[in-house]
Amino acid sequence: MKEVPGRPAAASPRSLSGLKPFIRPYRGRVALAGVFLVMAALSTLAFPVALKTLIDQGLVAADPGARVMQLREHFVALFGVAAALGVFSAARFYMVSWLGERITADLRSAVYAHVIEQSPEFFESTKTGEVLSRLTTDTTLVQTVVGSSLSMGLRNVVMGAGALIALVVTNPAVMAQVLGILVLVVLPSLYFGRRVRKLSRASQDRVADSSAIAAEVLAEIPVVQSYGQEPREAQRFSTSTEDAFRTALRRTRVRAFLVAFMITATFGALLWGLYQGTQAVLAGRISAGHLGETVVFVIIFVGAVAVLSEVYGDVLRAAGATERLMELLAARSPVTEPARPRPLPAVTGGSAVALRNVTFHYPSRPTQASLAEFTLTVRPGETVALVGPSGAGKTTVLQLLLRFYDAQAGSVELDGVPLREASLAALRQRIGIVPQDSTVFSTSALENIRYGRPEASDDEVIRAARAAYAHEFISALPEGYATYLGERGVRLSGGQRQRISIARAILKNPPLLLLDEATSALDAESERVVQAALEAAMQNRTTIVIAHRLATVLRADRIVVMDGGRIVESGRHDELVARGGLYARLAAMQFDLETPPAHQPVTL
Repeated sequence: MKEVPGRPAAASPRSLSGLKPFIRPYRGRVALAGVFLVMAALSTLAFPVALKTLIDQGLVAADPGARVMQLREHFVALFGVAAALGVFSAARFYMVSWLGERITADLRSAVYAHVIEQSPEFFESTKTGEVLSRLTTDTTLVQTVVGSSLSMGLRNVVMGAGALIALVVTNPAVMAQVLGILVLVVLPSLYFGRRVRKLSRASQDRVADSSAIAAEVLAEIPVVQSYGQEPREAQRFSTSTEDAFRTALRRTRVRAFLVAFMITATFGALLWGLYQGTQAVLAGRISAGHLGETVVFVIIFVGAVAVLSEVYGDVLRAAGATERLMELLAARSPVTEPARPRPLPAVTGGSAVALRNVTFHYPSRPTQASLAEFTLTVRPGETVALVGPSGAGKTTVLQLLLRFYDAQAGSVELDGVPLREASLAALRQRIGIVPQDSTVFSTSALENIRYGRPEASDDEVIRAARAAYAHEFISALPEGYATYLGERGVRLSGGQRQRISIARAILKNPPLLLLDEATSALDAESERVVQAALEAAMQNRTTIVIAHRLATVLRADRIVVMDGGRIVESGRHDELVARGGLYARLAAMQFDLETPPAHQPVTL
C-alpha cells in the first residue's frame, strides 16, 4: 500500500474517533449499554460498603440471637449486591457484544463497498492482499475493542475512579501520599505507551504484507506449480510471517513490561496505604470494618489498573487498525460521478462513439503516452476492429470508453454525451464487454451467465449460452447449469471460460459491444462457431473488436491500425493489404502473404 502523505508514524487512541459515523446510528443502544455498565460498576463498589456494615454491625451485637439475625440480614444484602452485579454485567455484555458485531459488520461492508467503487488507478498502487487484510484482521481488532475491551475499560475506569474516590474520602491523609506515588508511575507509562503504538502499527503492516503475498500466489497457483516454485513461495511467505512474528514479539515484550511496571508500582503504592491503615486500626483511629472496606477498595482499584493496562494495549492496536481502515475509506477515485448527470439519449441500432484529440497516460507511467492526440469516430451499428502491435493503445481505448480512467486531454463521448457528464451506471449499462482474460465467479454456470442481466429468466440465460456455443458443454457438466464452476472457474478450460463470458455479454444485449480478444482461447472449431455467434450478436449494435488474430476481423466494416497510441491506417482488409503498410506486414505474418519491406520488425 502506498504511504499516505502526512500520515502519523503511529496511531493514537484518537484514531478511534473515525468510528463515530458507524456508532452514531446506534446511540440508543450505546446509552443503554452505558447505563448497564455504570450499574454493574456501582454494584461492585457497593460490595465493600456492605462488607464494612457486616463487620462493624453484624459482628458486634452482644446478644447471640440478635447477632445471628443481623448477620443473616447483612448476608442477604451481600447476595442482593451480587445478584445485581450478575444481572447488570450480563446485560452489559450482551449490549456491547451486539454493538461490536453490528458496528464491525457495518464497517466491513462500508470499506468493501467503497473499495470496489475505486477506479483501476487505485489498484495500480494497492495490493489486493493488503485490502483483504484490512477487511479481516483490522476489522477483527476493532470488533475486539468495541465489543469487549472498550466496555471492560470503561467499566474499570468507573470502578477504579469510584474506589479511588472512596479511598480518598475515607483515608485522605494516607491516599494523598499514595496519589503522589501514582503520578510518578504514570510518567514512564506514557513513554512505553508511545512505543507500543508504533510497534502495533508496524505489526499490523507486517501481517498485511503476508496476506498480500498469500493472495497473489494463491490466485496464480497454476503458474507457481508449473514453474516448480512452491518451495520458494513457501519460503517467501515464511520469511514474511517471521518478520510479522518478530515485530509482534517486540510489541508484546514492551507491552508486557508496561503491564508489569504498572501493576507492580500501583500495587506497591497501595500496599503502603494499607500499611498505614493497619497502623490506624492498631491505634484505634479507624474500625476493623473500615479497614476491611479499605482492603476491598484497594483490590478493586488495583484490579481496575491491571485491566486498564491490558485494555490500553488493545485500544492502541485497534486505533492502528481503525486508522488503516479510515485510509481506505478516505481514498477517492479520480473517476467520479457528475453532480448533475446528463441522460443518455435513447438509441436503436447501436451507440455512437467518439474520441476526439485524446491524450492519455496511465498513472503508473506518467511519462509514456498510451494515446496521443487520438481521434476515432464510430457510427451507430458499425463494427470497427482495432489492430496493431502490443502496446499500441488498443485496450486503452476500451478502458476509456468504460470510463475506468479519464483522459488528461481531449473528449470521449457516447451518443453525443461526454462521458464525464454521464452517470457511470447509465454509461456502463449501455456497454457489454468480453475481456481477453475471462472472469468466472465461484458460483453456478447459470448465475455466471446471468451476471450480465441479473433479472433474466432461465430460458433467456440458456438462449444466450446457445448463441455463445456454451450450451453443449454446460449441459454435459455433472449438474448442468447448476454446476458449481469453482473459484475463478478452475473446473473449466480456457475456451469454456471465454464462452461463458461471451454468453454473459450476449445476455446483457447492450447497444455497444466491446470484444477484447474474445476468441483468443478457443480452438479452431470452437472459434468458427463462436465467431458466427458473435457476428449474429453484432447485428443492430455498435461493436469495437480488438484482435491480434486478423482472421477474426476480416469482415469488419472498418479496420483501424494503431501504433504508438496513434492511428496509422484505416480501411477494409483488402484496401490495407494493398497499401503495403503496417497492416500488410501484420497480415503477411499471419496469412503467408508476400511481406512488404519494413525498417523495423513488428512485434505482436
